[in-house]
Amino acid sequence: MKQYEAVIQTLERLGGQATLADLYREAMKVKDCKWGTKTPFASIRRIVQVRPEFVKIRPGLWALRSYQAKLGLIDQDGKGQATSEAIEQTHAYYQGLLVEIGNLRGFDTFVPNQDKNKKFISKPRGEMRTLQELPPFSYSDLVRRGGTVDVTWFNHRRMPNSFFEVEHSTDIQGSLVKFCDLQDFHARMIVVADESRRAEFEHKQRLTAFDTIQGRVSFLDYNMLVKNFEYEKLRAIHKFAL
Repeated sequence: MKQYEAVIQTLERLGGQATLADLYREAMKVKDCKWGTKTPFASIRRIVQVRPEFVKIRPGLWALRSYQAKLGLIDQDGKGQATSEAIEQTHAYYQGLLVEIGNLRGFDTFVPNQDKNKKFISKPRGEMRTLQELPPFSYSDLVRRGGTVDVTWFNHRRMPNSFFEVEHSTDIQGSLVKFCDLQDFHARMIVVADESRRAEFEHKQRLTAFDTIQGRVSFLDYNMLVKNFEYEKLRAIHKFAL
């Protein structure tokens, strides 16, 4: 079996779409394929980038072109579909990556209940989060406010470790207002967005209204988020190698 055929077979087995990290892991399990290289992951990246059978959906997420319409996937150019649907798929993807990373790092994870039935690739986010109920970590009004954050990681004491807001198309100022409300917790506060919005983030966080959280809110771009996900996923795969 040729290498590109092994990647096609792997994607078919995974339902037609998968992250690169999952392709790295699963393609190696195809018994009839010999990779014959010290850099099989680079070979897989090259295959999905140059072969016509594959389409890039988001950074780090690839699909079989033959499955794209059936799965209703909108590629990163957003062609042929309503903008609102493309926005929802993008938000769901990056929200799911944050949950996965939190789980891999040993945190408890929570996403708002209104998002629990929305899918990350093929899995509802409600099945991915480790907490089905938000811990009562403070006064009820603050807990309710915390429950609206896109992704929260909790430590073993069920206190917030990190708050993440994914800002694909909405105003970043809304996330900063939310973080202001949660500023009394010893937790990281991170806006996740496309690199093109970094300047907007830096401008908004300098507004006088956000003086109390100056220097406390970080910006994480999509590509760096994907790299973090791939690192954690591959580390989990290889941690028992020795």
